[in-house]
Amino acid sequence: MLDALDQLAGRLGSTVGELERCSLFVHGSTVATNTLLEGKGATVGLLTTAGFRDALETGSGHSGGPVGTTGRPTPVLVPATCACPCGAARRRRGGDRTARHGRGGRRAGDVPVGRRQSIAVALFNSFVDDGHEQAVRAELERLGAGPWVTTSAAVAPIMGEYERTSTAVVNAALAPRIVDYLRALDEQLRARGLSRAVLLVQSNGGVASVPQLAPRPVNLLLSGPAAGVGALNLYRSWAGTDDVISMEIGGTSCDVLLMADGQVDTKDELFIGGYHVATPSIDIHTIGAGGGTIARVDDAGLLVVGPDGAGADPGPACYGRGGTDPTVTDAQLVLGRLRPGPYADGVLTLDAEAARAAIAERVAGPLGIDVETAAAGIVALVEQHLLHAVEYLSIERGHSPRRFTLVAAGGAGPMHGAAVGRALGCRRVYVPRQAGAFCALGMLHADIRQDFQRFLLAEVATVDAARVLDAFAELEAQALDALQREGVEPERCELTRSIDLRYAGQLWSIRVTVGTGGFDADAVRAAFESEYVRLYGHLQPNGTLLMSSVRVTGRASTGPLAPVAPPGGDGAPLPVETRKVFHGSSGWLDTAVYAGRDLSPGARVAGPAIVEEATTTVVLGPADELAVDRGGTSCSSCSSRSSRTRRAPWLRYRTVWRAAVGTRSRWPCCSTAWTRSPATWAG
Repeated sequence: MLDALDQLAGRLGSTVGELERCSLFVHGSTVATNTLLEGKGATVGLLTTAGFRDALETGSGHSGGPVGTTGRPTPVLVPATCACPCGAARRRRGGDRTARHGRGGRRAGDVPVGRRQSIAVALFNSFVDDGHEQAVRAELERLGAGPWVTTSAAVAPIMGEYERTSTAVVNAALAPRIVDYLRALDEQLRARGLSRAVLLVQSNGGVASVPQLAPRPVNLLLSGPAAGVGALNLYRSWAGTDDVISMEIGGTSCDVLLMADGQVDTKDELFIGGYHVATPSIDIHTIGAGGGTIARVDDAGLLVVGPDGAGADPGPACYGRGGTDPTVTDAQLVLGRLRPGPYADGVLTLDAEAARAAIAERVAGPLGIDVETAAAGIVALVEQHLLHAVEYLSIERGHSPRRFTLVAAGGAGPMHGAAVGRALGCRRVYVPRQAGAFCALGMLHADIRQDFQRFLLAEVATVDAARVLDAFAELEAQALDALQREGVEPERCELTRSIDLRYAGQLWSIRVTVGTGGFDADAVRAAFESEYVRLYGHLQPNGTLLMSSVRVTGRASTGPLAPVAPPGGDGAPLPVETRKVFHGSSGWLDTAVYAGRDLSPGARVAGPAIVEEATTTVVLGPADELAVDRGGTSCSSCSSRSSRTRRAPWLRYRTVWRAAVGTRSRWPCCSTAWTRSPATWAG
């Protein structure tokens, strides 16, 4: 990251010592994810209640856990033989179930201190009362256990012994390496002149500083793709709609994120490398479908695309780096959608003959078809996978994709955006010019965010309203304190209340947002039933409704970005060349190819066409039309949260195609007042 910073400073003609002028520095990293996936975390000692040493090996009993019925079991981070019984169990409603071990803390502490780099403490029912966990932590600190002690109730105050223990152990495994990395990063940036705290992207889509994340590095497991939330907040203000779906496609995977009514759903469980982690995270769906996804013919003689990929090295066959497997990129090159030759100032050169040879040997030959037909089949199949991925987060969650604008992002997203959007029935596809920097741009538009929750099991109809309001008040105080420690003034803090609800006898809860006033049981039931019907299509009339947790989310904007001016001019763009390109059922068509730098605000391009940008390529079908927006931001009437809209740092594309009745979507009534001179605008 520091090397990239040095290169950026050189390109801007400045030095990294000028970071004191930087108003916002946000970092998203996969270091936590890679540490867990590669098994490079710390050796963990687990202190647990007597009789629960094998909680991790037993798992939760479902197929995705360590004792699942599919595939090889995931090795547990702490085997039962390395877990130490310690302390007493708490009753579900508080109070000791057994007398506390007088020597439990010392005996348990002696083993991890000598042999373990990090310690996790997970005692039974600590989500109700964590007094015993805090007592054990204090004893460990007295014995010199070091700074790496994680208590389960501090990172995951939830009901579920396996989920809470697993989260605590993963956090303990990550802490030594991740926290040292973050603190070193913070120190290096301050030494280079950064006067503000560096912010890290969390799994919940928000950002937080290093001191806030040091006790809970487990919150960084989705640090990379979670930045898409900030990008969607930006693009929805541009597009004039609060209903957007992003489809970010890179070299190996596709990340799909849905925002309905300006909100992205969150969940409390992740499976990373087979390990269960209970931490607030955005509801994102990832599949193995990208430019480097490998195509092959299986033993049954059927074409298969993915989920494995060729990676960056050797990469697709057309890269000329020794790769022999045909990929989606090779197919796009054969179909004329990518041009052969040098890219990125000669850093990469695409070899069309190598792509044809790989497809002929591994796909066309075994299937007994020509190379072009095989390439078309590869693209069609991967677009079917992309279609199902978007449907998983939309149709299967009760949302009709027809009312959403599809954001085609990532280096490969704009090549498939129009085709996938047309299959979904979307009326608009939004193609940002910074498609290859989707998450990087999203980081600059992410909110500071902290999530807090408290276990509260009660029947909604009979619960004491004062008990619920007291719990909310306690969590709101924690949220305000956390945001103020980030330097946020109280008047800038935005607090949101929610409750986890379920019918009696059910295991899974549904999170419902509630108002900040008093507790209205009837309103809570109505909100729950509305969401339940959307998800499942039915409800239980007069069914017993239980709450399991209350939550408070604290947010604060990182501030608007200064606008920069787009290039002027409304002249009709001229193609740089015309070549044969394959367009699905329309076959091979003469297709105009445009350079993205030639498309000024207000320009329109009718399909079929190709637009080549520095980080992506846009493919338009015969019935598609592309228009470049004139404005740089939405007016307040276009966004339900106008106070949080952002100025656009660049112009962007919007792709629109005719609906079945022959109408086109309307453009938002937006205009922009640019405040910086064109000389300050730089690509």
